[in-house]
Amino acid sequence: MTEPKIALVTGASRGIGLSISQMLVGIGYTVYGLSRNPQNCKFTHELFHLMACDLSNSKEIDQFIISFPEIKNISLLIHNAGLAYFAPVEELSSEKIREMVSLHITAPMLLTSAFTRSLKQNNGRIVFIGSVAGKEISPWGNVYASLKAGIHHYARELFAELRKFGVKVHLIIPDITKTDFYNHLNFEPDEDPKSYLLPDQIASVIKDLVLNDQGWVVPEIQISPELFKLKRKKQN
Repeated sequence: MTEPKIALVTGASRGIGLSISQMLVGIGYTVYGLSRNPQNCKFTHELFHLMACDLSNSKEIDQFIISFPEIKNISLLIHNAGLAYFAPVEELSSEKIREMVSLHITAPMLLTSAFTRSLKQNNGRIVFIGSVAGKEISPWGNVYASLKAGIHHYARELFAELRKFGVKVHLIIPDITKTDFYNHLNFEPDEDPKSYLLPDQIASVIKDLVLNDQGWVVPEIQISPELFKLKRKKQN
């Protein structure tokens, strides 16, 4: 029986999520993407279906799960959506903390719980996009880094739990990647191209995992640029 090639990618309208979606479409997947603002995405393809869903809102997640047309056929679930607020812990508002918790922890857990039965039936795969911040002490990254560390552990737990059912779980841990993730932060990647990754490079790693299915699994990969350089943004 041929496995269905149906993928769900969160945060699919830009950055790493868009690159992953474009890669998957290129290898024949029908990709359903979730985005808070799908109207901002210019990429179109007959196999790419971008849908509006605020993943920091659990009611919207529940509604999406109920209405998702391919819930029985999904074979690839990619948790990519994310955002970060970096600040001294006492300066982080309760709204920002709740938003990060919902997006990085609650949403992946709700979606995974909803789709795991189908992934078991379809010998499917789950990919988590983590962050090097979840492995290292990050100045003012108190909440974001802690949540990433939490989702790293969740991915490792799922790897151990689901491998006996034929579901492959991968944790991808990128280092500094040049995306608009840094738009509202006070630092950004350096201009040196050896000091940052590109979204297409992350997508290429996932492509290798999806295509090179030879009876073994790589549960965790950290990807880092050759050099470590960051720069502070100039204050206006």
